[in-house]
Amino acid sequence: MMGYKNRLNTSFSLSNTLAAIGVAGCLLTSASAFAHNHKSGEMHSTADLVKAAMAAESRPEKDKERDRNRKPVQTLDFFGLSHDMKVVELIPGGGWYTRLLAPVLAEKGEYFAAIGTSRIERGLAKEEGFENIQITAKDASLSREPGARFYSLSIDSLGVTDADMVLTFRNYHNFDDTGRAKMNEVAFAALKSGGIYAVVDHTARHMEPFTDSNRRRFDPVKAIKEIQAAGFELVDYSNLHYREDDELEYEVGARSVTGNTDRWTLKFKKP
Repeated sequence: MMGYKNRLNTSFSLSNTLAAIGVAGCLLTSASAFAHNHKSGEMHSTADLVKAAMAAESRPEKDKERDRNRKPVQTLDFFGLSHDMKVVELIPGGGWYTRLLAPVLAEKGEYFAAIGTSRIERGLAKEEGFENIQITAKDASLSREPGARFYSLSIDSLGVTDADMVLTFRNYHNFDDTGRAKMNEVAFAALKSGGIYAVVDHTARHMEPFTDSNRRRFDPVKAIKEIQAAGFELVDYSNLHYREDDELEYEVGARSVTGNTDRWTLKFKKP
């Protein structure tokens, strides 16, 4: 994690803090994770399927323009995605990752989308080639009280059991304390033993007080502790989305950092 060790003007060093809160010892190498379940040839074919989905003619150019920054092949490989998995994506937004995951899982796996799915329900799920998208937890609701900055989440279950993987990208920061706890709880319940909870979000400085500039960022150490409190084990972290020139000072939509924010990439496992 050399990038984080070398960051200047911030109190955050993830590798040091992991050791301080006693979780560094549980880290496993990403190369060994899932190795007993997935042969190298299968992983290679999954990467090929991701690349094919990225190159699809139906994929919008604005999505393709973000490939270099978001590194979907490497990110999904780090999390251990295989094309024969049962996968749940939380808060898919406009479907940037959905356009990659659904085709990869179409033949041998299963793709579910849950929470905040209205945009893909109205659009992508009706497009040719995305008939395998399954919308679940339709009774889940997001709400924000007048004057509140963050969303609360009402949900009983994701409506899926024995999932191999639950993923969410750049959404953790959107919720209040109870909303995040509920999301972690239902993710845990949906996964089989050994299943992976994959979480990516914009980095905030460790223990920095809340400001308008960091409202769409989240402290990764706090995220780790919250997700562990839900019963998960931290498996690994990745430097894939480390950005040295993001000083963690500006709002993620600011011109100086938009499209190039530093993001923590954390991999958890249900025991």
